[in-house]
Amino acid sequence: MRVLGIETSCDETGVAVFEQGRGILAERLASQVAIHAAFGGVVPELASRDHIAKLLPMVEDVLAEAGLELADLDAIAYTAGPGLIGALMVGGSLAASLAYALGIPAVPVHHLEGHLLACMLEADAPEFPFLALLVSGGHTQLIDVAGLGCYRIVGETLDDAAGEAFDKVARLLGLPYPGGPELARLADQGNPQRFALPRPLKNQGLDFSFSGLKTAARIAIDAARGPRAELDLATRADLAASFQAAAVDTLAGKCKQALEATGLPRLVIAGGVGANKLLRASLAELGRKLGVRVYYPRPALCTDNGAMIAYAGWCRHTAAARDWPPRIVAKPRWPLAELAPPNRI
Repeated sequence: MRVLGIETSCDETGVAVFEQGRGILAERLASQVAIHAAFGGVVPELASRDHIAKLLPMVEDVLAEAGLELADLDAIAYTAGPGLIGALMVGGSLAASLAYALGIPAVPVHHLEGHLLACMLEADAPEFPFLALLVSGGHTQLIDVAGLGCYRIVGETLDDAAGEAFDKVARLLGLPYPGGPELARLADQGNPQRFALPRPLKNQGLDFSFSGLKTAARIAIDAARGPRAELDLATRADLAASFQAAAVDTLAGKCKQALEATGLPRLVIAGGVGANKLLRASLAELGRKLGVRVYYPRPALCTDNGAMIAYAGWCRHTAAARDWPPRIVAKPRWPLAELAPPNRI
């Protein structure tokens, strides 16, 4: 069975083909960083227009690389939410139209479920059940994953997501968009112990809060700047390193508490912040101490991509009854808790 995956939830266009037994046959990813950099953030209308321009040529390229025709597909999966409504409609419209013309199902996929299952594309894939840390620019959640569609959120952010806090502090430091990866690179040059920043809600349940950490970082930046207009490179690097250390310590600490509370034997990291090297190292060390296996998708599968949507769509399609005719599903807000296990045939 071959499934085409389409990802257009925000500012990256992703397309991939997954085949049962062979994995990902081909994939493409187009970033919109250059388009949105001038505005310091994503402009929804520009994001939608760029998806329109790039999506169909990318589908053609992926099929050509895989040596397939449209008629060789068994289903088309697409991100139905959460995300920007215009961007979601672009992917959903193309998926439903192609599926209708081909007489095959169009499978709406929850974006976060795609992230949760991305590790399954690796050779060393985890088994259910596991604890997942879903950490990105829009979400920070700890999830008890019992199986496909069986998700219980045991902790989540009360305000900013971790990735959002990274981006905002990066902007305070004058780093270019997208700020999170730039801050992590700058932090590699800094001293994480120079500035004492808080670890929010330490030992206080499984929920996260990054708003206070962001404010503490802003106060430290203002104090370090003093009457000067600019910070020197060493100070900026130390501030970046101190913030990153505080954020990673917070994430790792909550993972430790959640693993001890649930007794789950595996920890899966999902989402864009999962590519952060310090976070990976900290959670790997945590796993060794607790005797817990820690799984990461490769960095390319941490960020938004078509491969995870193709795989999640394959999981849903093979486990559920056929839905016909294809329809466009677009949910800008779609809580993960609303998902349910697929109906067995």
